[in-house]
Amino acid sequence: MLKVSDLTVSYGAIKALRGVSFEVNEGEIITLIGSNGAGKTTTLHALSNILKKNGGTIVFKGEDITSLPPADIVRRGLVQVPEGRRIFANLTVKENLEMGAFTRNNKFEIKEDMDKVCSLFPRLKERLKQYAGTLSGGEQQMLAMGRALMSEPSLLLLDEPSMGLAPILVDEIFSIITAINKSGTTILLVEQNAFKALSIADRAYVFETGVINKSGNATDLLDDDSVKKAYLGG
Repeated sequence: MLKVSDLTVSYGAIKALRGVSFEVNEGEIITLIGSNGAGKTTTLHALSNILKKNGGTIVFKGEDITSLPPADIVRRGLVQVPEGRRIFANLTVKENLEMGAFTRNNKFEIKEDMDKVCSLFPRLKERLKQYAGTLSGGEQQMLAMGRALMSEPSLLLLDEPSMGLAPILVDEIFSIITAINKSGTTILLVEQNAFKALSIADRAYVFETGVINKSGNATDLLDDDSVKKAYLGG
């Protein structure tokens, strides 16, 4: 579904990504793990083309999307939930969800998907007329994910979905991610909670200072001594 080849990104003299290559197959949950500053979020921004790349290619569903405008990438089904949620605080929950469908025209299908999102996130259904800025952190994360789902993604990029959430909400968010995947959406997950990410993922790539230094089945990496020492507190 997604093939990234030799991706390079620089911030001035700092090389944030240095020849990163990886693949995501349809139906998988893939996680990118690594320390802060390793290049995980930069990778997602490069995929969405909201960050200038110095080199490399990105092929999505057989099409080279390396240089496509971000809105056209969304139209093709690659949609990102950004770190920090970035909801529209001064709009209602319903209006935020409608903003997620900005690339679509069929009102019946949009309404159908709104109902699906409300079924997946019952708390949002209870708060459709509430201003998004008044939601709790967990509810805002649910809204950001729901807004992305309104774009009909075939590949959903999730950037630190559990950041700042209480443990009980972290469990709920990860259960929802699994449910989204089982409903047919492929997931590319960036997550600081490496244990939780590896627990739900099919495969993982481990980032270190702009390169991938390890990859494999998520269950194998959970048992990998170097991964345990660096990211799992063991």
